[in-house]
Amino acid sequence: MQDQTTAGNLLRTMRANSPLVQCITNFVAMNIAANVMLAAGASPAMVHAEEEAGEFAAISGALTINIGTLSSGWLAGMLKAARSANNAGKPWVLDPVAHYATAFRRKAVAQLLELQPTIIRGNASEIIALAGGTSRGQGVDSRDAVEQAEDSARLLAEKHGCIVAVTGVTDFVTDGQKAKRIAGGSPFMPQVTALGCSLTCLVGAFAAATTNAPFEATVAALAVFAVAGTQAGAAADGPGSFSWRFLDALASLTPEVLDREARVTVA
Repeated sequence: MQDQTTAGNLLRTMRANSPLVQCITNFVAMNIAANVMLAAGASPAMVHAEEEAGEFAAISGALTINIGTLSSGWLAGMLKAARSANNAGKPWVLDPVAHYATAFRRKAVAQLLELQPTIIRGNASEIIALAGGTSRGQGVDSRDAVEQAEDSARLLAEKHGCIVAVTGVTDFVTDGQKAKRIAGGSPFMPQVTALGCSLTCLVGAFAAATTNAPFEATVAALAVFAVAGTQAGAAADGPGSFSWRFLDALASLTPEVLDREARVTVA
């Protein structure tokens, strides 16, 4: 019997459903995140206002929350949306961008964690700090290697009963017990703004289409990014040409190629 949880099959399922995903993300990321979602086959909605965020979360397939350009009004919308997603039984993804940088961010991410995200996606520095460790992060940049964050990710997943994804040169995903690593991508990826933020949104799309398997959904989304990044990077001359080639690679990626080229191993 064919494994229905392979990355390729989950990509096929996601595209067939084209899930509506409420992406509360930052100003820098909105355009590229929407384009990434559309290229991959999902339907993004950048709805963040307090007056409608909660209502919209109830009708979306999934919610993603990114605190990159945080404000009091946006935080109020985030909290309403997360509560609404929980009440409606919808998965939601937290991207704790530079949560350690200021007291405002630390308080905001603590409030959001109380609302039990289905999935947390961050860089190594963010995950280490979120688990209570000492990271070398500065602003939104990670100065820690993914391998250094693996134990923190497991602790965080167990504590909050969620999936934790640490992304970097080789990604790491865990539910606190099982774990996988996903290799691939391109050195150009860190030179293109908001690709990590866009990945958070894509994780939401896979979670929406695979609600009973958030671990497998997260691995599949990261595998899509890794394979498309490898393909785009092989033909790119620099970050500028990589950016549009990456969108093209996402759009043209087939489930068969994804399963053949994805470099996913058990950790």
